[in-house]
Amino acid sequence: MTDLIQKDLTYNWHPYTQMSVQQANPPLLIEKASGIKLYDVSGQWYYDTISSWWCNIHGHLHPRIVNAIKQQLNTLDHTLFAGITHKTAIELSERLISITPDGLQRVFYSDNGSTAVEVALKMSLQYWRNSDRPEKTKFISFDRAYHGDMVGCMSVSGESDFTSAFTSLMFTGYKVPSPYCYRCPIGQKKDECAIECVSLLEDVLREHADAIAAIILEPLILCAGGMLIYPASYLAEAARLSKKYHVHLILDEVAVGFGRTGTMFACEQAGVCPDFLCLSKGLTGGILPLAATLTTQDIFNAFLGPQGSEKTFYHGHTFTANPIGCSAALASLDIFAEEGTLSNVQEISCELRKSIDMFKDHPLIGDIRTIGTVAAFELVKNKKTKELLPGHDNVIRKIYLKGLENNVMLRPMGNVIYLFLPLVTTLEELKDILLKTKKSMA
Repeated sequence: MTDLIQKDLTYNWHPYTQMSVQQANPPLLIEKASGIKLYDVSGQWYYDTISSWWCNIHGHLHPRIVNAIKQQLNTLDHTLFAGITHKTAIELSERLISITPDGLQRVFYSDNGSTAVEVALKMSLQYWRNSDRPEKTKFISFDRAYHGDMVGCMSVSGESDFTSAFTSLMFTGYKVPSPYCYRCPIGQKKDECAIECVSLLEDVLREHADAIAAIILEPLILCAGGMLIYPASYLAEAARLSKKYHVHLILDEVAVGFGRTGTMFACEQAGVCPDFLCLSKGLTGGILPLAATLTTQDIFNAFLGPQGSEKTFYHGHTFTANPIGCSAALASLDIFAEEGTLSNVQEISCELRKSIDMFKDHPLIGDIRTIGTVAAFELVKNKKTKELLPGHDNVIRKIYLKGLENNVMLRPMGNVIYLFLPLVTTLEELKDILLKTKKSMA
């Protein structure tokens, strides 16, 4: 064990990690990165198959983003964003509004995905209060959702290890079964239903709409819930119901935005414009923390009033609209515009759908899900009964370790092994990743 690893184990506290077992399973010591590869101190390389927690989209150290950061450091590192503005924030807001669904006209910046969601929740709640509907205080969310680790975010997430220790802090709302096609909540067969499960959402709206501020969901993929991929038609129907029952629609595209599903934003595939769109992770290409919550002019107008008005949105962050982060985001959008990123995603997606059949006969894989640059393998004890393979099963741990031996990072999520590939992955790299993944799961 190197001195640096020993110091890490002495001083650091890693997220989502049982530190009592970390001594026996020390973390990888990564020294450098390039493209879609990470390199440890021994020189061993690994495909960054989960995009460094779903945020790296253009590969590591893309020169356009690196140069944009360097240029910004020559002029302005940071300034507060209350009563002060700067060019990069103005330009980024204009660009974001130009590429997101029509109807989104205002941008509120924060620091990360959790804060982007928390902003949307608070804005929705206060909108109804400002509009003389203070009784609309509840949120509808999904039983396998994950929206972040702040108190509001946890309250609209599903019950899980992420939330169980903090239930005394969380507010109540309405949970509906997730559109989990492999384990359909109403017993329909995958690929043969007419999204009848959306009726469970309408049942809650029909009974409680007067108390509901918003519906919140992740478009097309419930990521931390197990990479649950569901049809765009479900999202379209949820959007229709939000309008029918006069509640807001909050779309959390923190993980799935910026090309991940094959379109710039996942909601495009359903023809949906939400009341709030939450963005982060890939916003800066995965290099710097930055988040944005986009909303409509109607919602913005509900907060207008005289100085000191109780209608004011009293929320902010020290590093709101940090100029360096905004410059990185602008460079990332330039890459999309000029380097054919989405075309490459379409090629990857097509090849992924074709090649994924190599896993269908694996005795432990009960379901294979894929969209854009994402593929997920749900492991089960029994394919016929769909009995779960426990998330901490030794089989899953062995797959992770074998993956490292084969140069792929197959970080498990419960009983799911998944790929969340950078958008610049080449077809040659994809084929190599799939072969190494299959070898690791043998």
